[in-house]
Parts: sequence; C-alpha cells; structure tokens
Amino acid sequence: MEYKIVSDSSCDLNEELKEQMNIGLVPLKINIDDKSLVDDENLDVSKLLTDMKNSKDHVRTSSPSPGDFLKEYEKKDNIFVVTLSSQLSGTYNAAILAKNIIADNMEKFIHVFDSKTASIGETLITMKIFELIQKQYNKLDIVNKVEEYIDGLKTFFILENLDNLIKGGRMTKIAGHIASILSIKPIMGSDKDGNIKLVDKIRGTKRAFKRLVDIIGEEGNNFENKILGISHCNAEERAIKLKDEISKRYNFKDIIVVEMAGLSSVYANDGGIVIAF
Repeated sequence: MEYKIVSDSSCDLNEELKEQMNIGLVPLKINIDDKSLVDDENLDVSKLLTDMKNSKDHVRTSSPSPGDFLKEYEKKDNIFVVTLSSQLSGTYNAAILAKNIIADNMEKFIHVFDSKTASIGETLITMKIFELIQKQYNKLDIVNKVEEYIDGLKTFFILENLDNLIKGGRMTKIAGHIASILSIKPIMGSDKDGNIKLVDKIRGTKRAFKRLVDIIGEEGNNFENKILGISHCNAEERAIKLKDEISKRYNFKDIIVVEMAGLSSVYANDGGIVIAF
C-alpha cells in the first residue's frame, strides 16, 4: 500500500530528508510590511531575516487554505498529515476542512495529526511516520503509535533575539530592553496541549545552552531509543556545538541538525535554536 506524508512549511527539513521521505509541504505565507511571501523552496531566508530586522512592524504569518491541502491530498489514496500546533495556527483546521471536503467526493484514507509542536518537532513526527511505513505497519497502528509519540515529544527553544516578541506585543519594549542589557535568555517550550510556555530565564547565552542540556536530562528518558532534532536559524556553528554537548551527556539513537525555513525563522529569529526529542 502506498502512502503520502504531507506537512506544512513549519516542518524543517534538510535535502536528505526531503528526498528520502518525499514529503508534500504545504506553504504558509509570511507578511512583512506590504509584501506577502510564500514560504516554499524559493524563499530567500537570509533576505527575510534582513527585512525583518529593518521592519518596524510585527511580521505576521497566515495559514494555508484548504485548497492548498487538497492539491496534496489528490496525489495518493492514503495520506498522513502533520501540522503546526493547532494552538499556534489555523493550519490544522485548514487541513481538517480539506479532508472533509475530499471525503465527500472520493474514497481516501486521510489522517491529520495535530503535532502540538513546531519546527523540528514536526520533522521528528514525519520521520516516525516514515519509519512505521517502512516497517509495514497498517495505517491504524501507525495512527495510534504516532499519537503516542506526539504525547511523549518534548520541544524547547532559546531565542537569541527578542525583537519579534517586542514588535508583536508579547513583550514590552522596556522589558525587552532590560532583558537585552542583562543578556537574559528565555528558554521556552511547548506544553501538552501545544501552547508555548516559559521554562526558565537564564543570564548569558553560554549559561542558557548549558541549562538547556540539563533540561534534557530532567525531562527525558530512554534516550537510546530516541532521535533528538536541532533546528537553527542562521546558527549552524552553535547548533553543532550544542549537538556535541548533548552527545557527551546522553546516548540518543541519533541527533540530526537542520536549518530553519521561513516560518520557523520568523519566530525563532536570527540565532534561534529549537530542539525536540
């Protein structure tokens, strides 16, 4: 039985993963000043970061339409979909609506997973689906095992730059200014419902990443059976160093590093790092 994996452009992939899994990516849109950018392979992320830095306004994103998902749904009869957390975006609802539209007209199996995460967290979920397909699990077993995997997934991130939080009104200019002067780095994470939560506030970048490595041990277990993913926004050297530090402390089955695409870069900003396991 042939399956198709579909995700949105929050799912950060390197070329190897794209080729291996043949994922259909449905792009979100990024709205900056008077421009609307499609978050696909043609997006220049480096220019996006420059435009974000120069813009006085908050950069906004918009979900794909149900029609965007329908284009991917038409390609196969058995489809697994992974979307950005429903608490952060309307993408999940668009994917469900598209499923309901096509179900009325065609006999297809489509299951939409609410990732309850973003970025590299979505990546790991698509990898889990691909692994189970390769092991020839039936589709209902895949659904159950992936939902269980999502429930156990941990996601954390560190922001180097607080500009977008300030522009978006999530942090006042005064608080942001004080945080920048004191070099306070918030460590954020996702809760069980897929909302963003504050995990810790650490002074200094080095201390923040050391604390992040500690948090892995506090929050996780059975590392030998898990893959840890790291996604970075224009911070490959930092991501590789973090990978090395994690490898020294924990025996993960594998650790992968990918560069963020546009959507994740909007929220993590230049220097941001996201991990999931």
